Amino acid sequence: MNLEGTRFGSITFNQDDIIDFAEGLVGFPHAHRFVVLCTKDDSAFRWLQCIDDPTLAFLVAIPEHLIPEYAPSVSKSQAESLGLTPETPTLIFVTANIPKGRPRDMTLNLAGPIVVNGETQKARQLILEDPNYSVKH
Repeated sequence: MNLEGTRFGSITFNQDDIIDFAEGLVGFPHAHRFVVLCTKDDSAFRWLQCIDDPTLAFLVAIPEHLIPEYAPSVSKSQAESLGLTPETPTLIFVTANIPKGRPRDMTLNLAGPIVVNGETQKARQLILEDPNYSVKH
């Protein structure tokens, strides 16, 4: 499959690469299907490129690369909605914000992690009630 994106040009991907957010992302309920793009192999950062709206892409980070102690709690109902069991391979991303020209002012949204079932590619952005995690870490 091909997608002509505004940020990365032509993107080729397979059906198996599509991550499905049944509820969309917070603030973007119309955005359901995404692919993860890696622009540098050794980077903690990825791009979450929307297939439904090619103008939409989010910078995300693999939190364990930047904050090893990060351990968001997934409720039983959230795990069930994604089909997660203790054995299910799970990916966790957090959105990142890097102000233009000010990389030292980067923030990570630890209060709204993106959880992906690695088997089904079903995903959901969680809203954590944990005071230890902020939206601008």
